[in-house]
Amino acid sequence: MVEKNKKNENNAKTRPPIVVVLGHVDHGKSSLLEAVKDLKITEKEAGGITQRIGAYMISHQGKEITFIDTPGHEAFSKMRSRGTDVADVGILVVAADEGVKEQTKEAIQCLKDSKIPFVVAINKIDKKQADIEKTKQDLAKEQIFLESYGGEVPSANISCKNKEGIDELLELVGLVAEMEGLELEDVDGAEGVVIESVRDPKKGTVINLLIKKGTLRKGDFIGTEHSCGKIRTIQDFLGKEKEEAGESTPVQITGIKDCLSAGEDFFVFEKAEDAKRFVSRKEIKEKKAVSREQKTVNIILKVDGVGSLEAIENSLSKIPQEEVAVKIIKADIGNITESDIEWAKTEDTKIIAFNVSIEKSAEKMAIQEDVKIEYFDIIYELIDFVKKTIEGMLEPEIIREEIGKIKILAVFRTQKNRQILGGKITKGEAIKGSLIEIQRDKEKIGEGKIVNLKKEEKDMEKISENEEMGMLIESKTKTEEGDVVVLYKEKTVNKTL
Repeated sequence: MVEKNKKNENNAKTRPPIVVVLGHVDHGKSSLLEAVKDLKITEKEAGGITQRIGAYMISHQGKEITFIDTPGHEAFSKMRSRGTDVADVGILVVAADEGVKEQTKEAIQCLKDSKIPFVVAINKIDKKQADIEKTKQDLAKEQIFLESYGGEVPSANISCKNKEGIDELLELVGLVAEMEGLELEDVDGAEGVVIESVRDPKKGTVINLLIKKGTLRKGDFIGTEHSCGKIRTIQDFLGKEKEEAGESTPVQITGIKDCLSAGEDFFVFEKAEDAKRFVSRKEIKEKKAVSREQKTVNIILKVDGVGSLEAIENSLSKIPQEEVAVKIIKADIGNITESDIEWAKTEDTKIIAFNVSIEKSAEKMAIQEDVKIEYFDIIYELIDFVKKTIEGMLEPEIIREEIGKIKILAVFRTQKNRQILGGKITKGEAIKGSLIEIQRDKEKIGEGKIVNLKKEEKDMEKISENEEMGMLIESKTKTEEGDVVVLYKEKTVNKTL
């Protein structure tokens, strides 16, 4: 793994900021990224940009900026859920003709949780219905106070359609990044994060990485928590072959056999053996952690109002959770959005909706990602569903039912794990094939099974109480005269709450 070298603080160099764009659906997240790309990456440089690797770099006023090119990208969602920030700066896009919407609020919360600085882009100012002042007021209600309103959050008025205000927005991003003092770290090797990976029929596994520290070089040994290997090729986002790439740079590599999950951290190691040991250690730690964890039912709650939310959460808290816990990943008011699907996909979570519906874009996404959604309009039916889900995860209970007791009167023969005995049924009955517990002075000393029963030299399936009989048992425990054999059967019963 990378280690810091001594460096001259006075000679520290800045690195390109990594920027993520968030906002409500249809407010222009993708349009903004396309507008930036169109203005800053020429066709000659990009060659049509046939290589899609989840991120790209642009140059503005002689300084580079890295954009994660999918606003709701899986890497960002997974890192957010793990508490790790992939981005240095955020851009919150708000449409001037609609103002703050449900997903805008989610994006604001996400930015607050990640604690990264951000810039507001008020988009669609070209529209007749655009109302910039109302949009600013809406943001103020969410505690987002723009500089033009005496606050500290910078903003730019833009039109992605007309490519208006884009340069001003990028200038603000550059200034915010400069205030953060993003310095290059003088380290050996590299560290970063996986954006995504795919299997290419010609290249094999192709992995897209974002370098966070150091310099990644062709031939480096890299490892993540799930796999490792030697880098065979490095390409930048334009598809150009590279020998190495530095901090904040998105790259595409080959050489790793396995597909890696978005959000995994990667590290560079001096030797292949070091990378393999890192993977093995992570796997062992992970397995131990899983074995100790309590089973959980992960839920995202989407409801129609505060009263419903309080009632449902209160009812869920009363469900017995000794073996399986109910974990509410997210709970809020309003229809199901793409953001909810992203969370459910990342956390292996069920979405439970009460008196709300799903947005069309989210419905399509849920089908594609196979995210399960349950709809209810009666609270007790919702609670019953959760209870049945928990019951399905409970370990079944094994119940022992006693059949009878036999007092051993004689031990005729002992051979390996089998014994021929004589005895009398003192309670219940003896049934061929029954499980047995052997007791001496009322204490258990062993267990086994009845293989055969005999009465007056005849093989029997069953013999009644108070009769004497012979039996062949299978047990590792050697019996003596006076021992008691307890016959029983077991049945599996599913637990209920």
